[in-house]
Amino acid sequence: MKSLGNPTRNLMFTGKGGVGKTSIACATAVFLAEGGKRVLLVSTDPASNLDEVLETALGMHPTPIGKVKGLFAMNVDPEEAARQYRERVVGPYRELLPKSAVENIEEQLSGACTVEIAAFDEFAKLLGDVSATAEFDHVIFDTAPTGHTLRLLQLPAAWTGFIDSNVGGTSCLGPLAGLQAQRELYEKTLKSLSDKTTTTIFLVSRPEHSALVEAERTHNELDALGLKNQKLILNGIFQAYAKDDSIAIALERRGREALAEMPNGLETLARIEVPLVAQSLIGVGALRQLGEGRLDVRKAALHTKVEMNLPPSLAALVPDLIARGKGVIMTMGKGGVGKTTVAAALAVELASSGHSVLLTTTDPAAHLHLALSSDIPGLRVSRIDPVAETRAYTQEVMAESGRDLDEKGKALLEEDLRSPCTEEIAVFRAFARSVDEGNHGFVVIDTAPTGHTLLLLDAAEAYHRDVARNLSYIPDSVRRLLPQLRNPDFTRIIVVTLPEATPVHEAARLQDDLNRAGITPYAWVINQSFCATGTHDPVLAERGALELRYIAEVRDKLASRLALIPWQAEPPIGAEGLLRLFAETVTT
Repeated sequence: MKSLGNPTRNLMFTGKGGVGKTSIACATAVFLAEGGKRVLLVSTDPASNLDEVLETALGMHPTPIGKVKGLFAMNVDPEEAARQYRERVVGPYRELLPKSAVENIEEQLSGACTVEIAAFDEFAKLLGDVSATAEFDHVIFDTAPTGHTLRLLQLPAAWTGFIDSNVGGTSCLGPLAGLQAQRELYEKTLKSLSDKTTTTIFLVSRPEHSALVEAERTHNELDALGLKNQKLILNGIFQAYAKDDSIAIALERRGREALAEMPNGLETLARIEVPLVAQSLIGVGALRQLGEGRLDVRKAALHTKVEMNLPPSLAALVPDLIARGKGVIMTMGKGGVGKTTVAAALAVELASSGHSVLLTTTDPAAHLHLALSSDIPGLRVSRIDPVAETRAYTQEVMAESGRDLDEKGKALLEEDLRSPCTEEIAVFRAFARSVDEGNHGFVVIDTAPTGHTLLLLDAAEAYHRDVARNLSYIPDSVRRLLPQLRNPDFTRIIVVTLPEATPVHEAARLQDDLNRAGITPYAWVINQSFCATGTHDPVLAERGALELRYIAEVRDKLASRLALIPWQAEPPIGAEGLLRLFAETVTT
């Protein structure tokens, strides 16, 4: 983009889900490539939508973007990376070892730990191995939502430290010889991330309180890791053109107030502002105009208005949800679509109806406290804290498996538990415990963004193999997890999306993945609809008109049950604000 100045070789875009990281990263890539640079654009998000935005099918290797000379793009697919990683480890032994020994190695490499290290290997190659990207002038990373990006950026130091301290030669990934071979690459990756002449990290946010709070947290954590070359991109700055439109006035006011209260740490960063536009940012043409700053925030003519009976409000789902009196309700979807808000609203409604409710989250970037500002009778709110869960799991393993070990054996076990993979197992156990509480009352779970939630669900079976190395038993909650998730009378999955192309199609892929896992979504919720507000501001009305095709697509092709939530003039915070989401929608 024009306002980037003289960009470093590596550009990394991160931020809360839904702030526009992919659009900004893609626009930047198109701008630099059309300026004569050779550019590689990489998504590290398991739920990547680069393919749709660039209108090009992508894989694990650089693919040329036909409409832009010099631009290549790729997705780091964790599952495919894990498959290739396992084959690299196992392949050399297939002809040398007995079949049973090879199967044992494959079993050891079947868990979530392997997925993490394999995906990290791919990321590390692009940052730490200069030869891997030598043909490119710039490498641009479109990252997963913040909590998982921070996890990724912490891994160079975490794995290097683990290798340094491990003297036993084994880990959750089997022999450490493979990791030792990667040690130099990990060190180079950490050096590249920390070098301000090489890497710039762009914190992408919207003029919204929760997004700015998330950006501030990210800024502080990255700074602590030594990643100090940061800039702030404020995406979606809105100016009301219809001065008599209450929705437009409210949106402008909320943005202005959020920026006035910007956290102190962000105030020190260089800032780039991008306006809210009416157009869909799909395809090279729109990205080119965005990168060059030529997108008109108002279109000359609105779409012809299409008459449509809009779906009912969130209230339509409540009677059936509460009929059983207990069970699990889980919100899932792309980052930034409002999973946390919908989960909190349903929890408050259930508690207000006299039920006992636990509201919890698996999202590392949890924001439940922002949605619920006061105590509500019958409602408990918690989050799965990775640090606390890892500590508790480590203590349990040491007490159980380390009880009869000598000092050397205990030292080796402690080394194994210092692996970054231990956190994955600990968090998974906590998730299983939360689901199991649905046998005694309502549990509403706000999940992490899509790709990482699916990895968590996939771990249900692999977990047994991971934990068997360290504990002699499997908790009952883990044994019951998959059957309970697959039981539609026990678990109600609510897919949350926005009335836009990428969130809807991302949610459709999520639904397909869930169906393959034997889990059928209960309902869809389309959140933050402008067409349901009656706005006549040119920008917002145009966005509302564009929504109708995606609402119809969900209603007619994807959802067995569907609810629509209008964009809210006042933030849905606290019990009163959350209960407003159950109000009836307007008809267009």
